[in-house]
Amino acid sequence: MTINTTILSWVTFVYFGSSIFYLFRTVTGREFWGLLASLVASLGLIAQTFALILRWVESYKLGIGHAPLSNLYESLIFFAWAIVLLYLIIEWRIKSRSLGAFVIPFAFLAMAYASFSPHVNSRIQPLIPALQSNWLISHVVTCFFGYAAFTIGCGLGLMYLLKGLGEGGGSRPFLRLLPGREILDELSYHSIVIGFIFLTLGIITGSVWAYSAWGSYWSWDPKETWSLITWLIYAAMLHSRFVRGWRGKRMAVMSIIGFGSVLFTYFGVNYLPGLHSYF
Repeated sequence: MTINTTILSWVTFVYFGSSIFYLFRTVTGREFWGLLASLVASLGLIAQTFALILRWVESYKLGIGHAPLSNLYESLIFFAWAIVLLYLIIEWRIKSRSLGAFVIPFAFLAMAYASFSPHVNSRIQPLIPALQSNWLISHVVTCFFGYAAFTIGCGLGLMYLLKGLGEGGGSRPFLRLLPGREILDELSYHSIVIGFIFLTLGIITGSVWAYSAWGSYWSWDPKETWSLITWLIYAAMLHSRFVRGWRGKRMAVMSIIGFGSVLFTYFGVNYLPGLHSYF
């Protein structure tokens, strides 16, 4: 096991600890746990960034230099990194740590799957010919920042639905500690807009890359098709909000459905033959 994979394995536990602290903060309302959770998540992000840089440098030492974005292991690591980075930016902007318990666990799960699944190869590998392009970084980065923003939107959708249970009465005092539903709805909307912009850029850069690699902008590859389906789902959400005034529960449910499409676009198409099967 190389130094970078060792660090990344430990980061998995760091994010798990941060998830637990955010959960304590959500349940107890004590800001001490939230501060500790933010600190741990920030340290994990710094360590993960350092490990990614080490992996990038190591690939050049092996004579196969490329950005650490080329296989399932590296994409999972970057996915988790993007989730934590975007979340911490949002936390800093809105001055609230309530969302952490619903977002950081996604980063932990991505890291855990990458680090401990026997089906994921963590070795640095040469790029296949289709990936040997300057478009690799721009395409993957935009797509996964979009995925990360949709993950946050899903977390906010879950919070909105849970908050509704608390406002409906019953013995769920910790739900009263969550932000109001109007705030959650607005944050979810902004997250989805950000994700939609990034996914759009990802599809555009992927199309240009496909043309340079295979001579065609679009080939209806399973990954391309499901990326388009995901894009259409979120486009329909934004259209419904602008034109029909959809808010609240409908948007919360749609954000969860959209995230399900994101997961299938990312993982499900791996089991279908296509040009993106290397993921």
